[in-house]
Parts: sequence; structure tokens; C-alpha cells
Amino acid sequence: MNTRFRRTAVTLAAAAVLPLALSACSDDSSDSASSDSSTKASAPASASDDGMAGSGTPAGDQPFGPACATVPESGAGSFEGMAQDPVATAASNNPALSTLVTAVKKAGLVDTLNNAENITVFAPTNDAFAKIPKATLDKVLNDKAQLTKILTYHVVGQRLAPADLEKGSFDTLEKSKLTTSGSGESYTVNDSSKVVCGDVKTANANVYIVDTVLMPTS
Repeated sequence: MNTRFRRTAVTLAAAAVLPLALSACSDDSSDSASSDSSTKASAPASASDDGMAGSGTPAGDQPFGPACATVPESGAGSFEGMAQDPVATAASNNPALSTLVTAVKKAGLVDTLNNAENITVFAPTNDAFAKIPKATLDKVLNDKAQLTKILTYHVVGQRLAPADLEKGSFDTLEKSKLTTSGSGESYTVNDSSKVVCGDVKTANANVYIVDTVLMPTS
């Protein structure tokens, strides 16, 4: 009798436990399916995010303008190379800015520009300086005070993005203002000097290469 009783008890216990086990398995399966479904549902969003992050620099954040085509594709004078150097050093690696670099050296502004933080430089090309009569240019290059005044007028004490130039008025290091206007990839400074290669990044500055030397009004 005792043996028979024990067998009966075991059988009843197993019968009671089995539905619970089946129910637990069903719940686990449901949770797993739900989890899988959630993972699968979120996968496209994750892939999309990764795609955006891996897409590189946005198109609107690239240098623009006809003169950008003359910038070397590699080396210290390339856009990538200039981004590693402070602005005066970066300019010295661009042959189209050699007259500007000479002027900066004569004015003793190399360290000033290289050590500045978060500035914008409107950099005249060699052709821009060539618009000035040679006698006048030579005179300015040999007048440190006047040269410093002109060069610091080309520098704004903040980094300006293209959108900032659409209709702007900015204080320069020379202590007077310059104005900008335009949109898209076409901008003008003081209604006379055109940006020919814009939004060039250096380690400490945004550079807009212009086709005319800017002259302070005072």
C-alpha cells in the first residue's frame, strides 16, 4: 500500500507540474519572439543611423567656389593638410596666397594669427593684390603700421559658417566692421570682394579666399 501510495503521489505531482512547465515554456517563447520582433523592428533604424554617421562630412560643409579647384589634392597645401595647421602656416602652403603670406610676415603677424583661436580670415589671392598698383602695394608692404591695419581688417574674431555670411556685419581685429552678403555658394564681402573659395578649414580658423583686397574705411 505504501509503495502504491507513493507512485500515485508522484503521478499526481507530475500531472500538476506539467501544465505549469508548458505554460512557462510558452511564456518564454512568447517573450523571446517579442524580443526578436523588437530587435528586428529596431534594426532598420539602427542601420539608418549608422548610414548617416558613416556618410562623411555633409555636403554643405565642404569648401566651395571656382578657386577651390586649384588647391592640391594631397599634401600640406590640400584641404586636409591645411586643416591640420594653424592659419598662417596653412596659407604658406597655398601658392595662390604667397603675396598674403609675405605681407603677414612683414607685418609680424604670423604668431598672432597662428595663436589666435576660432577666427575667420578673408584671404586675398595673389591676383587680388595684383589689382593694386605696384607702387602703392610696395609702399604699403614697407609701412608696417598701415600693413597691419589692412591685414587685421581681414580677420574676424569668430568662426563664420557660410550661413553667417548671408547678411552679416562683423567686427574685425582692426576694430572696424566689414559686411557680407549672398547665399548658397556665392558670397560678397563689402559689396566688392567675391569669395572664390569658401569655408576652408584650418586648425584655428575658417578661411574665405577672396578676389579683392579689403580696405578699412577709417
